[in-house]
Amino acid sequence: MKKLGYVLVTALLVVVLAACGKSDDAADKTVKIGISGSDGMQWPLLEEKLEKEGIHIEFVEFEDYTLPNNALAHKDIDINAFQHVSFLSSYVKESGNDLVPLASTVFAPLGLYSEKLKDVKDIKKGDTIAIPDDPSNQARALKLLESAGLIELKADFGLYDDASKITENPLELDIKPMVAQQTPQVLPDVAAAIINNGIAGQAGLSPGEDPLYLEDEASDNIKPYINIFAVRAEDKDNETYKKIAELYQSEDIQKAVKEETKGGQSIVVEPQEDLLKTFDELKK
Repeated sequence: MKKLGYVLVTALLVVVLAACGKSDDAADKTVKIGISGSDGMQWPLLEEKLEKEGIHIEFVEFEDYTLPNNALAHKDIDINAFQHVSFLSSYVKESGNDLVPLASTVFAPLGLYSEKLKDVKDIKKGDTIAIPDDPSNQARALKLLESAGLIELKADFGLYDDASKITENPLELDIKPMVAQQTPQVLPDVAAAIINNGIAGQAGLSPGEDPLYLEDEASDNIKPYINIFAVRAEDKDNETYKKIAELYQSEDIQKAVKEETKGGQSIVVEPQEDLLKTFDELKK
């Protein structure tokens, strides 16, 4: 299998690496897919499948969660695949840019990691816990700490609430929000950190084996956290883009994702209408 060439993007700049292809809705162009993290086995498998369909794609890697949606909105890329429904709805509410879910990709449970501790029970009074600072993942991280029995939150705690909604913190934990990509870097300096699944993998951690505590994917509350392919609203019915999503969800790619992540991620097949329903509810 050939190795993909990836482009690290530090600003809203896209470098075209592949020749033009043809398809029904994206004739004479390469479909550019923005991603965060390039080591997933699914991407070269997907490229191989799409080449057989005459669809040419280019992966564009972003090092910051704030960039792929802006690139999509400004038409520097055609699709992105790095976020869950809740993150996209928060971005759209704040930016006003008209992006929507195209299809589901994976469910990637959030995990609590530590270099110093072996069990959640080892967390002691006054310990520092790092969590992501973007609105959707910060709220999700706090819910994870609550489910682990470390804090309690107000009954009306919402998908974008923050630490001000903590009602009980018996261990007087110092909860430090920070840029999501920094959470693995601070592991030597904190008792534990809540790290996004993909970021943990990029940092050499095993999301399926290393967390002290992992989000429960059997919960009825995971729909906002299903990861997605996102597109501009005008492209939500684009047949070429839907074909890309369909092939991503194929059985061999599902198997590859589970094997590579040691069970830390699994591909979810959620109908677009259900994703859009959850998305619209979150935007209210």
